[in-house]
Amino acid sequence: MGIEDILMYDESLFQNINAFDPDYVPPNYNFRDTQMEAMAMAIRPAMRGGQPSSAIVLGSPATGKTTAIRKVFELVEKNTEKVLCVYINCQIHTTRFGIFSQVYKKIFGHLPPETGVPFSRVYDQIMKELQKNEKALVIAFDDVNYLFQSKIANKVFYDLLRAYEEYPGVKTAIFAILSDLEFKYAFDKNVNTVFIPQEIHFPLYSYSEVEDILRDRAKAGFYPNVLGDDILEQIAMYTYENGDLRIGIKLLNSCGNIAEADASREITQKHYDEAVDSLVSINISETIKALNDPERELLRMIVSYEDVCPSSELAESFKQKTGSSYASFNRSLLKLEFVRLIDLKFTGKGVRGNSREIILRFNPDDYTI
Repeated sequence: MGIEDILMYDESLFQNINAFDPDYVPPNYNFRDTQMEAMAMAIRPAMRGGQPSSAIVLGSPATGKTTAIRKVFELVEKNTEKVLCVYINCQIHTTRFGIFSQVYKKIFGHLPPETGVPFSRVYDQIMKELQKNEKALVIAFDDVNYLFQSKIANKVFYDLLRAYEEYPGVKTAIFAILSDLEFKYAFDKNVNTVFIPQEIHFPLYSYSEVEDILRDRAKAGFYPNVLGDDILEQIAMYTYENGDLRIGIKLLNSCGNIAEADASREITQKHYDEAVDSLVSINISETIKALNDPERELLRMIVSYEDVCPSSELAESFKQKTGSSYASFNRSLLKLEFVRLIDLKFTGKGVRGNSREIILRFNPDDYTI
């Protein structure tokens, strides 16, 4: 490597390292105009003093749901003071008090005291403030399934959507962000009468869309000429094959960090290969940690087989051990395939349909399950 290729101690390949953060909202957000227009139409009545509509924002992970909602909320609050938009990450905020504390903070500029203040007082202050200022409240619950795991979903939805009964004139709506529709059928009837959402679907990105998105992100994050088209195309293809845009963004960031540590002024094939090897290991660990109890138990059972595992035999063992139904087994199995921890190989007709062999896609000795 020549002297001209060596980075000085105060030089960097990144012109904006924040462009690779998970919560970064790009100034130009492409390929989701239809979905964002549907969200805007749901909120639009509230901008004229009317009632906003609720929605289910549905799509596989990393299809742009969260970014689209953040972008729409940003535009709404830029153009009107009649609507208060609050985004809630349900993996972080899993209690009624915690959720309404975030709404309180958005209204009053600070969190309520953590001790000595009952939930009812915080709730009352929020609703009276909305009532006084004639503001509508639209809340987005990201990963709303976590509210069901903590058993507060029905109560929180009821608190919000029936607030008008005690506080006349208060208008509220919920955007529920998730990857499947199962949660919809877990509500009490008192919630189902007021939560009547439209469905906004986010399809998977095409390869060309993935490449364009990553190209824009690279332009925002790196200085010119740091990333060549050949490496970008490899990152885009790897991302598309894995079906998760977050992987591509992580790869861009990792490639840049590795190249910078190597004192290189550009990202090379060597840096890309190292980044992929590192990412594979990290992704498997994170994926396993994110599994729920039944999915983790099923994965342990699959690992316990020395040879290829037949699904019919595994289904009976899973039912006996967990007391779950065949439908629950099948959902957990398909989830493990979806997150790429296993492969399913169809081998013919079985008692309940197609018989499948289950093949692990990773070495279980390298990970804690």
